[in-house]
Amino acid sequence: MSRAQLPRAGVVIVVWALLLGLGAWFVANTRFTTDLSFFLPARPTPAQQVLVEQLREGVVSRLLMVAIEGGDEAARGQASRALRERLARGDTFVAVQNGELEAFDKELGVLLQHRYQLSPAVDEQRFEPEPLRQAILDGIDLVSSPAGLLFKPHFTRDPTGEMLEVLTGWQSQGQIAMADGVWVSRDGARALLLLQTRAAGTDTDGQAAAIERVREAFAGVAREHTGLRLEISGPGLFAVQARAAIQGDIAQLTLFSAIGINLLLFAMYRRVRLLLFTTVPVISGSVAGLVAVGLVHDSIFAITAGFGAALIGEAVDYGIYYFVQSGRAAREAWQRRYWPTIRLGVATSVCGFGALLFAGFPGLAQLGLYALTGVITAAAVTRLVLPAMAGDLTVRTPQLPAFVVPLVQRLRVLRWPVLALGVLALAHIVEHRQALWEPNLSALSSVSAEEAQRDTQLRRDLGAPDARYIVVVRAPSREAALQGAEAAGRRLAPLVEQGLIGGFDSPARFLPSEALQRQRQQSLPEPAALRASLARATEDLPLSAARLAPFVQDVADARNAPALTAKDLEGTALALAVDSLLQPHGDAWTALLPLRPAATSEGSDIPAQAVRDALAGSGVLFLDLKTEFEAVYGDYLDEAITLSLAGMAAIALLMAAALRHTRRLVAVLLPIAVTVVIVIAGLHALGVRLHLLHLVGVLLIVAVGSNYALFLERWQRDENGDPQSLLSIMVACATTVIGFGALASSSVPVLSAVGQTVAPGALLALLLSAVLAPRATSAAGGPRA
Repeated sequence: MSRAQLPRAGVVIVVWALLLGLGAWFVANTRFTTDLSFFLPARPTPAQQVLVEQLREGVVSRLLMVAIEGGDEAARGQASRALRERLARGDTFVAVQNGELEAFDKELGVLLQHRYQLSPAVDEQRFEPEPLRQAILDGIDLVSSPAGLLFKPHFTRDPTGEMLEVLTGWQSQGQIAMADGVWVSRDGARALLLLQTRAAGTDTDGQAAAIERVREAFAGVAREHTGLRLEISGPGLFAVQARAAIQGDIAQLTLFSAIGINLLLFAMYRRVRLLLFTTVPVISGSVAGLVAVGLVHDSIFAITAGFGAALIGEAVDYGIYYFVQSGRAAREAWQRRYWPTIRLGVATSVCGFGALLFAGFPGLAQLGLYALTGVITAAAVTRLVLPAMAGDLTVRTPQLPAFVVPLVQRLRVLRWPVLALGVLALAHIVEHRQALWEPNLSALSSVSAEEAQRDTQLRRDLGAPDARYIVVVRAPSREAALQGAEAAGRRLAPLVEQGLIGGFDSPARFLPSEALQRQRQQSLPEPAALRASLARATEDLPLSAARLAPFVQDVADARNAPALTAKDLEGTALALAVDSLLQPHGDAWTALLPLRPAATSEGSDIPAQAVRDALAGSGVLFLDLKTEFEAVYGDYLDEAITLSLAGMAAIALLMAAALRHTRRLVAVLLPIAVTVVIVIAGLHALGVRLHLLHLVGVLLIVAVGSNYALFLERWQRDENGDPQSLLSIMVACATTVIGFGALASSSVPVLSAVGQTVAPGALLALLLSAVLAPRATSAAGGPRA
């Protein structure tokens, strides 16, 4: 670099550093979200909106199920009580239940004051002499038993047991087996607890803290009861485990691939500075991509950042191309000879990724914008900044072994077998096209079959909802939504009695509509009538009516009490339950009623048609969220495939316009097409059903493969083709195979899918570009020696 060029290079580097720093600052101050609306269309249906809200904030997403195994029944019972007591301290959990009624200490004040407005047993017959007498007898039996100690102090105020009626409804998990005063599994081998975290389901840090709190508390309990084991399950645990697995795999695999790639590049460059400079384009592209997405969409999906970084993986190759190809030529010569080919490769990537900008799903549109911006930026940095950074630094790469060039040229003898293989692969795809793609979103899950089975077993033992089946009530006001939930509950109750479903939650169970509260209050008798009824009900009982005077006074007060409101529930677990199940949306309200499968059900399914029949004509919406989510995912995948095909068509048109020669066009496009077909067919033949991450991998194959094909086509035509040009492509391909090959060994499905697709695809793209390249020609027009 001449002295005259030095100031200009300095300006370029300073401007680049300022822009990179500004971009990094912008990214650091941009909101990243793990919101599942990544998978939602731009204009979701009400059902799709409910789906995401439930997974993000719903009460089901906050549930942790805990089992204590080992020891004997007494030890497990004592450990359950001790663990509940420890976990109930602090504010990590909104509710900690194990079957003990003492778990409702915070709620008892609300319950005692508003029991007549809350109790489903209150009606006009409840206080007639005979029903009243039976209720009092049941109450006497209750307070005479160990289980009734909680209610004994309140017996003279609540002899009919309304508090127990309400509590039984709140513990709506149905008939959970009990032993030694706590919940146990149906076979009695495990003591069970159900926890509701204060942290939302999408707050992975909060869920991790809650799980750690459980483990620490159990460790203290286990010291007093040896031989006990702890099992935890629930959405929060799966999220925490998935994050830890991804972080662990990325750290480990990045280390391995970084070692391999750095050793390879150091063998090429033999200079650490050049090795660091090679990463400049991809780092710049990543920051630019995030900035563009943040500016256009205000926030960035975390999935976009992860997938987008993989999509612009080809940018790593740009630095390799520059340093290896320019090692023996001046910068200007490299720009004149090789830059047009790189520019065309960048343009093909822009066409491929740019098609995603038209997606109706914000997640796909963000991916397209990120990749498009990242690739353009990385190419511009390679063109402008790398030469300025490298200056006069000499790059002396090893000579390509002499046998390689002839070997590459002889690969053409394989063209017919390769084409035959491509035809077979295409036939396989056509024959299995209906089963090629995985419609089940669980394919992306890292939850093992054993973990899923344990979760299902615990959920069945506890009768906990699994967020799959939900009845949705929409109404113009909170009161109307609660009334709608009560009406839906009356239709669902027969299904529970018939054993078709295990039960359901409802916001109206914790906060009845004002209309229902007034109806219950109006069914309470006048004091004189109650005294008369009480006198007859207590005849021949070891309890005089006079001792129940507090009961008469409470009923009289309840008749004129103000309605129970959401504000009265603040500070209790009931408030969160109501907030989770009753939500405002604009000028309307939505009440949610999650359904539970019957305890006798072997799986998590419920008879959906029976539920639809029961709710027919009610105007409420019944959702099978698993089916809804898979339908959304199916639409998402279909659109991604369609846009990817449109992008590939645009690439073909671009190539045709740029090359203007049919033979050259075929030489470039055919290797990419055959590679994609063989990779897809090969994965399917190995038992892999493709999903979104495989599609991301295919896009990257097209991006890097187009570069390989363009360079090799040009190299074969050039009678003075530089072996170093071939070396640069081989090194670039090797780094791609090392990086994504390491990713293929990941235990996380979303990571391994990309690696399993790109690593063999990149290698195949290079080989097939050589196999299907046109015959090399000499200046005289004959084959090149």
